[in-house]
Amino acid sequence: MTRRSREKQHQGPSRRIALILEYEGTDYQGFQLQAQGSTIQGEVEKALEHFTGVKNRIRGASRTDSGAHAKGQVVDFLTNAPYTINTFVNALNDSLPPQVKVTGAHEVPLAFNSRRDALSRVYCYTILNSPYPSPLLRNYAFWVRKPLNVEAMLEEARSLVGRHNFSPLTLKLTPGRSAMRHVTRWDVRREGDLVFIEAEANSFLPHQVRKCNRLLVEIGLGKWPPGKVSLVLNGNPEEARHIPLLPAKGLCLMKVNYPDFVLASDGAK
Repeated sequence: MTRRSREKQHQGPSRRIALILEYEGTDYQGFQLQAQGSTIQGEVEKALEHFTGVKNRIRGASRTDSGAHAKGQVVDFLTNAPYTINTFVNALNDSLPPQVKVTGAHEVPLAFNSRRDALSRVYCYTILNSPYPSPLLRNYAFWVRKPLNVEAMLEEARSLVGRHNFSPLTLKLTPGRSAMRHVTRWDVRREGDLVFIEAEANSFLPHQVRKCNRLLVEIGLGKWPPGKVSLVLNGNPEEARHIPLLPAKGLCLMKVNYPDFVLASDGAK
């Protein structure tokens, strides 16, 4: 970077850029910066500083868990750097580690907020339902040896659709934070030995997807009777107390939807 370019950047941000990120989160402590350990946010901010010479803070549409993955995470940041969108994408990908890449970018309005402007997030959880584990899928799918009743899981998943208080199926929230979420779909389907659980909502609470999907898996194994999801959602603490989380490795943020434009993983715009 030339001295003139560096000086220009210090005149104040004048552009906002949104990036679509794809990442394999096995070796990372989630998306958000942490006091210790590598994070996706940290890797992107380091790459931005390496390219522009200026420290920058990004914000993301979703705070994915430690070990979880993303195909369509959206982040945004302010910059005064004069480079084209394609130059940003190529330069960042040169600096980012192999597990994290930019798959698209857009110049967006200055007021754009990747988190607050999102209409919905789509998550997919992958289960390998097979008598034998797969070395190739060990970081991307939760292995369930016994057969799953996908039809029973789908029937119970319908109880998760709509506007509900998900406080029994999340962490203890900070005072004043609402546990109400509007779920537009929660689907379960089988493709060969793989079972996919896909959920879309305006937003999700911490660990909500992994805990809800554990409910569905236990129902699919016949360990819990039909109607268990409704019992838990109705707020019976005994019904939710012993529900563990599914491992984060099966979880992937597929897409974030916005009202005025489409951010797709199809290259720079």
